[in-house]
Amino acid sequence: MSDEKLQSRTLQQASTLIARGDHRAAHDLCLVALQREEAPAQALFLLALIAADHQNPAKALQLTDRALSFSGEHTGARAQRARALLALHRQAEARAEAEATAALDPREGHVLDTLGVVLSRTGAYHAAAALFRKAVARRPDHAGWQYNLASALQFTGDLEGARRAYEAALAIAPDHHRALSSLVALSRQTGADNRIAALESLFDDADPDPARQQHLGHALAKSFEDMGDYPTALAWLIRAKAGRRRTLGYTVARDRALFEAAAHTAARPALKGCDDAAPIFIVGLPRTGTTLLDRVLSSHPDIVSAGELGDFSLLVKRMTGTPSPMVLDVETFEAAERLDFAALGRAYVERARATVEDGAGASAARVIDKMPLNVLNAGLIHRALPNARIVCLRRHPVDSALSNYRQLFATDFPYYDYAFDLGDAGRYYALFDRLVGHWRDTLASDRFTEVAYEDLVADLEGQTRRLLDFVGLPFDPACLSFQDNKAAVSTASSVQVRSPLYSTSIGRWKRYGDGLKPLIDALREEGVAVN
Repeated sequence: MSDEKLQSRTLQQASTLIARGDHRAAHDLCLVALQREEAPAQALFLLALIAADHQNPAKALQLTDRALSFSGEHTGARAQRARALLALHRQAEARAEAEATAALDPREGHVLDTLGVVLSRTGAYHAAAALFRKAVARRPDHAGWQYNLASALQFTGDLEGARRAYEAALAIAPDHHRALSSLVALSRQTGADNRIAALESLFDDADPDPARQQHLGHALAKSFEDMGDYPTALAWLIRAKAGRRRTLGYTVARDRALFEAAAHTAARPALKGCDDAAPIFIVGLPRTGTTLLDRVLSSHPDIVSAGELGDFSLLVKRMTGTPSPMVLDVETFEAAERLDFAALGRAYVERARATVEDGAGASAARVIDKMPLNVLNAGLIHRALPNARIVCLRRHPVDSALSNYRQLFATDFPYYDYAFDLGDAGRYYALFDRLVGHWRDTLASDRFTEVAYEDLVADLEGQTRRLLDFVGLPFDPACLSFQDNKAAVSTASSVQVRSPLYSTSIGRWKRYGDGLKPLIDALREEGVAVN
């Protein structure tokens, strides 16, 4: 047997072990291969996979760089390098690496899928969908790749294509809970056409998993809501969130301290920032209409949307250098006083423009960032970008808190931990309400404004004209046909915003009856008027 065949067999065995989850044995085989100087690029690539699977992106990046020093066109290593950069919050570099690797026309399905994930998470949804299609063409029986394709197609607005891909994933893996719950989200469920039986069966299996139960329970709640049974829908939400809520240990005191630290950032002496007037920040609470507002404004020919960016918070964190594990925290807000605000503003604008798909951000007069959590950053935003506009979307207190409770947020994103309990959701709304009042009193009125979701729905043209005047642009009728906007949408509203304006979600809370008593009581205890 030749050394070449032995090398190949050794690393093939290591690859098989990684797929089985036996990382220790695979690691040992890779080290043997390196000691023998057998295919070092491949051995280092596999070690990078192991590091990534163990949530160590810094080590994975180091290993991929070593692999590429042996073979610069090892597409697997390059894809993993992009993945590591993404995990390290270096989004622009991750996208550039993914795009350059895709240009090499890789053939391996796992490489195509990894590149697609990186591009999708950096906002390049159309390019991601194209890569997922190639991956699926090579392995039509891979449920995970079918699901990734479906998600990308949903974001780009190809809802029928997304439906077919979700169905394909379920045909391969009938217990694929994400595909099942995503299908429920795509269309209205009825008594004659629903997936309740399948959802309940998976929810009640013998091996309950809190993350899986969240997906399934939320899909069940949506199904019963569609059919007008709101008490049953609420009961399913409570069941869906119970397992995760028990493990969180969340208290509102953590967020109260965070909001208070955020409020103090605007009270400090102003330093000169970056004069660029391009950014428009849409802030508020999630699931309260921020995506609708984004679509309305970004339908203007001089405005593009960069989607929900975490870049401002990440830049503040990186520039302060605080050692705390969270990006948004008290320590970082307190340390922000020593920032070079002009440099922060310039760095942010460069990243925001680069994020917009197809390079449209480079020449746009205005660029929207609709990350709701930037409401905490409003004071710092105003100091770094004094000519930027901040638009805060408001909504009825109970509808706002309920919308947060009804939302299935990412399970590994701690800033939405309040949304697992009705009372906590009400108390969090009160914190938000007080902070917005503080920004109203302290920020320049020609740089910070509010708009009510209910007013936007009742008078779309009037509110749109007002907001366009606020950002310094003339009215354009395209804004009133926001449902025709072809840009990708990656938020939970990706289906709704493809439809014309509707008002049926206003006053939704009144349909739930006494089940919302913990939420309403919490709001009233915090001094928030409910009527």
